[in-house]
Amino acid sequence: MRVVLDTNILVSALISRSGPTDRLYSEWKDHRYDQVTSIEQLEEFRRVTRYPRVKNLLDPGAAGTMYNQLRSSEIVLDKLPAITRSQDPADNFLLAMAEATSADYIVTGDKRDILSLKRHGTTRIVNAKDMLGALRIEIDES
Repeated sequence: MRVVLDTNILVSALISRSGPTDRLYSEWKDHRYDQVTSIEQLEEFRRVTRYPRVKNLLDPGAAGTMYNQLRSSEIVLDKLPAITRSQDPADNFLLAMAEATSADYIVTGDKRDILSLKRHGTTRIVNAKDMLGALRIEIDES
């Protein structure tokens, strides 16, 4: 199964070490799915994790480790098709990654823009909890 994790999901996993996003990240490290990423996403990840308001919430070592893991993913795209479907143009590269790899899912926390699309071609667009459900992983909400 191929999955595109939005950068907001990755950063959330670094900030909330026990929530659904961290569990989803752990499942990728355990090879439960193939993570799709791109040079564009790696640049965005590096930029976002250096924002002062974000940087103060995370461990720089953990951010560096995640960056290196993403960079060594099996699927790292350097060229993306031009997509102009999202209300937020900054999210179009996520749709492009999904399209270029026939990804099964895009996982995002962006409720207004990309999540509201629900699908891009054959790719389902879901939140972290729904993705854990698709992986048949129960989450403890206590």
